[in-house]
Amino acid sequence: MLPTTAKKSLLSLALMSTFVTAGISAPATAQNRIDVQRVDAPMLAAYGDYEVGTRPITLVNPGQLDVLALDAAEDEPAELPLYDRELIVQMWYPSFPGATGSKELRAFLRDATTEVSLTGQATLWAAPVTQSSPFPLVIISHGYPGNRFLLSHLAENLASKGYIVASIDHTDSTYRTQAAFGSTLRNRRLDQLFVLNEMARLNEDSGSFLSGLIDTDNTGIVGYSMGGYGAVITAGGGVTEASTAYAFSPPYGTLAIHQSGTDSHNSQLDSRIKTAVAIAPWGRNFSFFDAESLKGVQIPMLFMAGSEDDISLYEGGIRSIYEESVNVDRALLTFDNANHNAAAPMPAPLESYQVSASLGYAPFDHYADAVWDTVRMNNINQHFSTAWLNKYLKGDEESGDFLELVPYSNDGVYSVDDEGEFAEDHTYWAGFPDRTAKGLHFEWLRAGEEAPEE
Repeated sequence: MLPTTAKKSLLSLALMSTFVTAGISAPATAQNRIDVQRVDAPMLAAYGDYEVGTRPITLVNPGQLDVLALDAAEDEPAELPLYDRELIVQMWYPSFPGATGSKELRAFLRDATTEVSLTGQATLWAAPVTQSSPFPLVIISHGYPGNRFLLSHLAENLASKGYIVASIDHTDSTYRTQAAFGSTLRNRRLDQLFVLNEMARLNEDSGSFLSGLIDTDNTGIVGYSMGGYGAVITAGGGVTEASTAYAFSPPYGTLAIHQSGTDSHNSQLDSRIKTAVAIAPWGRNFSFFDAESLKGVQIPMLFMAGSEDDISLYEGGIRSIYEESVNVDRALLTFDNANHNAAAPMPAPLESYQVSASLGYAPFDHYADAVWDTVRMNNINQHFSTAWLNKYLKGDEESGDFLELVPYSNDGVYSVDDEGEFAEDHTYWAGFPDRTAKGLHFEWLRAGEEAPEE
């Protein structure tokens, strides 16, 4: 068998050969669309009525544990090292109609050296819409490594539907700042809660461009991979005692701040957070969570996963988190045969098809899936995230109709009568055009309900 690096190199060469044969190059200024809607996209994937603005802001969380300095210490210091933790947050928000300006976002690829252009519908620095009613808040948390643009397709889509979206660059977890894993393990939940508090501050600040626009009392978390790990903790699922002592956890037991049942964990449960969407959440596969700690989850959860996830694992990983969060309503959307990249990453930028000198292979596979088209998965994600967040953050009960489905999409029957109305035997997935709801599985478990034995 070929080593993994050799396999990736061969894949990269094959991809490059395809471009050369077709006479296609991958210029550094290529436009990479994040707003593509396939003609077979489910109904709620469509962009909403608002125009969208976007801009980065920098937030600083003072007096945070410096895990990197602690990690380098030979002996446990008498005083824990602290630092001011800087986070860049990309904001997407409903904008004042008719804004003009650039729609280009500049982002780095997985190799941390290649800068690319991303283009969507959001206008940089556009003025926010003026209205009396604030919008619910959605906080987006990327994987390890990742960046604030990895789920940009979802961020601007939700903003067009009347949400304020804050997507975090998690320091020590981005492509350009990737460092010791222990920092990610400790800081994910802390970053999410800090950004929530900062959004509340900006909402009250008369000089802020977001003044009066953010309903932080109706907040949702969307987390992918390690962002999903953080979302589970933020939702109330504490980590196990054993996980605080792992060699790759932050040293000297400093992960215990999130340990299930401790005062430090319980004191950070925040009633402003009403729900979470966890895509391929990591942690159960390494026993960071168990059935007992997941009883602490206190808000409705939507999970998304690929059935062949080899990073967070499906059985014994994501599915176990879904099943063991027994005290809340929760749902699981499964993409049959998809891997860890199911639904979350934006479409692979054209430049990612080229072999990276720093990685030794093309970063394409950081974004793409071997079976599913990424745009297709993004559209399905946009559809289900919209239905879920509308239901739990906006109280839109009609959106719940898109979540009451026969479990296996392949079993749905598309049936209309002579007038073109759905017939009595129609069981096709709501919002999906005929012949498009395939390869998906959607399950519900209600609060107090355990998974049936197979």
